[in-house]
Amino acid sequence: MVGPIKIQGPCQAPVTIQADGVHFMAPADVSKFKSQNGWFTFQSINGFTLLGGIFDGQGQNAWKQNDCSKTGKCGSLPINLSFHKITNSRIQKVTSVDSKLFHMNVLNCKNLTLEHINIIAPEESLNTDGIHIGRSNGVNISDAVIKTGDDCVSLGDGSQQVNIEKVSCGPGHGIAIGSLGKYPNEDPVVGITVRNCTITNTMNGVRVKTWPASPSDGIARDLHFMDIVMNNVGTPVLIDQEYCPYNNCKAEVPSRVKISDVSFKDIRGTSASQMAVQLKCSKGYPCKNVELSNINLRYQGKSGTGSGATSECSNVKPKLTGNLFPPACALSSA
Repeated sequence: MVGPIKIQGPCQAPVTIQADGVHFMAPADVSKFKSQNGWFTFQSINGFTLLGGIFDGQGQNAWKQNDCSKTGKCGSLPINLSFHKITNSRIQKVTSVDSKLFHMNVLNCKNLTLEHINIIAPEESLNTDGIHIGRSNGVNISDAVIKTGDDCVSLGDGSQQVNIEKVSCGPGHGIAIGSLGKYPNEDPVVGITVRNCTITNTMNGVRVKTWPASPSDGIARDLHFMDIVMNNVGTPVLIDQEYCPYNNCKAEVPSRVKISDVSFKDIRGTSASQMAVQLKCSKGYPCKNVELSNINLRYQGKSGTGSGATSECSNVKPKLTGNLFPPACALSSA
């Protein structure tokens, strides 16, 4: 059993922590933690390597206290692994299990690689995003297996030049940019690429989500999703600018996040819902320069024939190339 640990620089590079074969267990009692900042926190270190280790957050009791769907707000719970102001660094062969909140939080980092990551939590675990990134530049995620109860990877404001590839995601909520536009003066999200991933039995596939009634303008641009396999995924391709998960916002007021230069290419597999592709953009700031190319998503339905999938577009006129199934924008408005 290991209590909260914080390793803070500056330190003379390189700094390596080798934890191969070590199984760390967090206190199950949330009162042992003073804040949600982290169980293990690594901060202000250049040239850092974390190699190996199993980090078990023992979050089962905490999830019961953090039911946002009932309370409308999320409690402050500890994150398994927090990386703050880490530069030119690498996280390798790390396993995170049953975190009380996010498994990994990457904040204000630069040139950070996470590879051969394994994240495990049950589908019913609440708010257990696998890897959350915010206000960071040059983050690379590859060769990860993420099974959790929320987004496998989520990208908050200020995420720039992020590459995500060879990720196996599911169960969970898919891979998400956002949510954005909830708070004032959020930093732009620019230069995100998700490629060569497999998403299985998730609530969504790849999506961009922004809140309505944004307090200030925001930007999300240069976003690219390509070569992705969907297996029984609810809404595999989604832009949702009316994101309001607990129905406690002014949904009729348009989002002020400006989405542009987005592509969905070579996405194939099966949808768990008829709505396989949904581009629901802001009435106030319609999406610009969105491309759909070589999409093949089948809805099995009760008949098992692979027909019946549909798509919807609102406040966007996407560029269409290659073969598209379902036919793009079968339902459309504005």
